[in-house]
Amino acid sequence: MTTENENQTSAPAPAPTGPGGFVPRGPRPGGFVPRGPRPGGFGGGDNAEGGQDGGRPGAPRRPRRGAPKDRFAPRRKVCQFCVDKIKEVDYKDFQRLRRYLSDRGKIEPRRKTGTCARHQRSMTVAIKRARFLALLPYVADRGR
Repeated sequence: MTTENENQTSAPAPAPTGPGGFVPRGPRPGGFVPRGPRPGGFGGGDNAEGGQDGGRPGAPRRPRRGAPKDRFAPRRKVCQFCVDKIKEVDYKDFQRLRRYLSDRGKIEPRRKTGTCARHQRSMTVAIKRARFLALLPYVADRGR
């Protein structure tokens, strides 16, 4: 038993046309072939002059973001309170506490000063007490 669809001959489908009657045909020899991201992480293919896409023609490849290990390697910061074997930070020692304030009078973060978490918490309370007693400033002096 045959159906109507099998008996009919199929005519070729009309070619899809784009704007202006343009008929897309597939990649031509020597034409642009899209590529995915490259392992270097700097975009698509190379330009004809050797530079990277989006850069200057003939420009060398940019170095990776990380600096070489031997240049400007930051030393591991050590908690000065632990080195001096101070258990609890004293608010009356304002000379020591002044080192942990910025030029604007703000408390410096741990990542900048290198203090451990326990002493950072204790130092914050001591700085606030010293501020209350006017041993340390709340804000920087306005030099005009």
